Amino acid sequence: MRVVLTGATGTIGLAVARALHERGDEVVALSRDPERGQDVLGRGVEVHAWAQPTEAPPPEPALSGADAVMHLLGEPVSQRWSAEAKRRISDSRVLGTRSLVAGLQSLDEGRRPLTLVSQSATGFYGPHGSEPVDEHAPAGDDFLAEVVVAWEHEALAAPAPIRVVLTRTGVVLSPSGGALAKMLPFFRLGLGGPVAGGKQYVPWIHLDDVVGALLRCVDDSEARGPVNVTAPVPVTNAELSSALGRALGRPAVLPVPRLAVRALYGEMAQIVTTGQRVLPQRLAQMGYKFHHSEIEAALRDVLGGA
Repeated sequence: MRVVLTGATGTIGLAVARALHERGDEVVALSRDPERGQDVLGRGVEVHAWAQPTEAPPPEPALSGADAVMHLLGEPVSQRWSAEAKRRISDSRVLGTRSLVAGLQSLDEGRRPLTLVSQSATGFYGPHGSEPVDEHAPAGDDFLAEVVVAWEHEALAAPAPIRVVLTRTGVVLSPSGGALAKMLPFFRLGLGGPVAGGKQYVPWIHLDDVVGALLRCVDDSEARGPVNVTAPVPVTNAELSSALGRALGRPAVLPVPRLAVRALYGEMAQIVTTGQRVLPQRLAQMGYKFHHSEIEAALRDVLGGA
C-alpha cells in the first residue's frame, strides 16, 4: 500500500511512518522542509516538498496513485492562545485541509486514493461534565470546537471515491510531546497534583493505540466519519495525577488552582481545567483491541521508554 502522510515529523507522524514501514507499506511524506524531513524520517521514506500548506495544494506526483492519505498536520494547540496563535491553530487545520482536498480534487478519479484519514480532536465536543460522550454527541461552541468543526468540514469535501475518516484524538501519552511532556518535570520534582479540583475527565490514549487506531481506519473499508481515538477507560484529572505520581514514585498531592493555570496559559487553560468523558464507541464496533486500556500501566509503559 502507498500511503501519503502530512505532519510526518511530528510525534504521531513519526510513529505512524515507522509502523507503516515496518509492515511493508510504501511511505510518502509531505514536508515544508524536505531536507530536514528526509533526515528525520530516513531514506526508506519518499519525501516531497509542500512549502505552503495553507496556500497551495501538495504536488500532484506525491498524491497521484496513492492508496491512502493520512493527514496529521496542525499547529500545536498546547501553547498560550494569543490572537496570532489562534489564527495559526485555525489556519493550519482548516486552510491546510482545504489545500490538501484541492490537491485530491485535481487528480483524475482513477488516480485518487481510496481513503483519507484526517486527524481531528475530541475538542469537537467542547467542555463536558461526567456524562459519557460518543461519536453521536453534538459539537461544542468554544474556540477549539469551532476550529474542529471547520476542520472536519474541509476534510468531508474530499471528492469521490474517497472514504473519509475523522479521527477525533484525545490526550496522547508520549514523553516526547503533548500534555504529558509538560507535566513530567513538575511531577518528577514531587510538585504535581490535581488541577482545578481534578474532577474533570481526561480523554487519554497511549501513542501505540493512536497508531493502531489510525492504521485500522486506513485498512477497514467500513470505517468512515467520526471515530473517537481515546482509551476505553477515561479517568479524571485527579486519577491521572495519582497514577503518574505512582508511576514515577513521587507524591502527587499538591493541588494546582484554576487561577494559577489561567495565569500560566491564558485562554488555553480551559483544555486543562475542563474535560470530556469520551468513549471510543466506533473503535469498539470495529473490533479494535487496545494495547493499553488502564492509565497506570500505560504511563509506566510510556515512562519506561523515556
